[in-house]
Amino acid sequence: MPLIVQSDSTVLLDVHAPLADEARDAIMPFADLEKSPEHIHTYRINPLSLWNAAGLGLNAEAVTRSLSMYSRYELPDGLLTAFSGIMERFGKLRLRPCGDTLFLECSDPAIYAQIEAARPLKDALRPAKNGFSVKLEDRGTVKWELIKLGWPVMDEAPLVSGEALEIALREDRSLSALPFRLRDYQTEAARAVLGSGRAGSGYGVVALPCGAGKTMVGMAMMAALKTNTLILTANVMSVHQWIDELLDKTTLGREQIAEFSGSVKAVAPVTIATYQILTWRREKDGEFPHFKLFHARPWGLIIYDEVHLLPAPVFRITAELQAVRRLGLTATLVREDGAEDAVFSLVGPKRYDVPWKVLERKGWIAEAFCTEIRLPLPPNLKIPYAVAEKREKYRLASENPLKIEMARQLVQTHPDDRILVIGQYIKQLEEAARVLEAPLITGKTPNARREEIYGAFKRGDVRVIVVSKVSNFAVDLPDASMAVEISGSFGSRQEEAQRLGRILRPKQRNSYFFTLVTSDTVEEDFAMKRRQFLSEQGYKYTREASGL
Repeated sequence: MPLIVQSDSTVLLDVHAPLADEARDAIMPFADLEKSPEHIHTYRINPLSLWNAAGLGLNAEAVTRSLSMYSRYELPDGLLTAFSGIMERFGKLRLRPCGDTLFLECSDPAIYAQIEAARPLKDALRPAKNGFSVKLEDRGTVKWELIKLGWPVMDEAPLVSGEALEIALREDRSLSALPFRLRDYQTEAARAVLGSGRAGSGYGVVALPCGAGKTMVGMAMMAALKTNTLILTANVMSVHQWIDELLDKTTLGREQIAEFSGSVKAVAPVTIATYQILTWRREKDGEFPHFKLFHARPWGLIIYDEVHLLPAPVFRITAELQAVRRLGLTATLVREDGAEDAVFSLVGPKRYDVPWKVLERKGWIAEAFCTEIRLPLPPNLKIPYAVAEKREKYRLASENPLKIEMARQLVQTHPDDRILVIGQYIKQLEEAARVLEAPLITGKTPNARREEIYGAFKRGDVRVIVVSKVSNFAVDLPDASMAVEISGSFGSRQEEAQRLGRILRPKQRNSYFFTLVTSDTVEEDFAMKRRQFLSEQGYKYTREASGL
């Protein structure tokens, strides 16, 4: 049998054992994937994952039955009792419509007393018999605070349908001369979020690797719901990519799609906005004037692209929009601020994910080879490094001038690859662009110039581009087959996953990810943290000395 179930609620999956794929599908509704290296995948069963399963209609008996069916050994004692205690909490609190407000039903006196005494809920709840009155705009905030207390809410308040919008995918040849086909996992992901239509379905997060076509999941939901849709994403490039994909793969006309960004502020049945414009305000403590977009039309669906980037101010408005169907799309739910629970509570639980290596084996994303190259610190920098403060030490190590020479050598030895040279520090990137005779894209590069450079790269007119962290998210460069990371944001696991994702689009060749690290410096420690995250996802790192 493929599973090993341990007393700490971790589940190990032997991916080489018979029935491994069947077992993975069986435990996905109640276990979260933590690590997926090449032989043993690690899942964890926690309160959030069990409450999510309860919301799908499962109980503790069903969970333990699935584990027993595929477990190599007898289940640890007390597992059923432990799971029952957690899962039975789901349903103790029910949120229901009550005239122009909501009512949080709570018939257990002990739970009632705990909630009534909770300071964060004082202003949001009005005590009543067997429950509390809740304002419509406090729906999300109450759910978020209660789950922190260990009491998930069964939200039975209805979701709005939004204004109708006729939209279909061009899978049918009657709609297009060049139809496409949704991949099986894209269809499954959309169905997992849509659910059966009963309470507790219609919202959630889908986690798919970069290059796996998360945008298609969003369009599949749009076609199923046929409603006005607001799409929020990371940058203007992504706005334009969404527009192109919608025009190419759906029956929407250009007049039905609008851009809401720093340069264009239009609204249409499908509107695509950036997080940056929504969180802009004239004064530090002022209002967010563009939040009015959330109420500009009767939206029936909000799609949060790159949901792991969701800014704190947008969490606040999202908490008020619990009556609208919500879809979060991401390659990784890792947030460096640890706010994964906010995404879970306000956008929705993770409904679907697939390990990177599973899609790689099926040919849906490219196979990647990761190499860390160690370089010495030049003699003239050793004394300045020794006496520098820790943050300055990291910068000196990151801007090691030998990295640019190594990048030049890697570009020369991979003449058939389309290459991204990625870094953190602008002066270093400017020097790399000069040496490599390559165009440079930073946060200050105008959007028109960015699109011009990306277009040249896609056409093959330019083989190498140098990019800052603006390329980490929502940039579609399907022909990129190699990345050279010359500096990064300390130990950011999220960033490492996104940078590798730039080269994972399926293609007729392998992909290469090189990380350049200065030996015997603090950069080694941060590089290890970034490397560990990718190793847990199943990517092997090899190490090489530079020879410089």
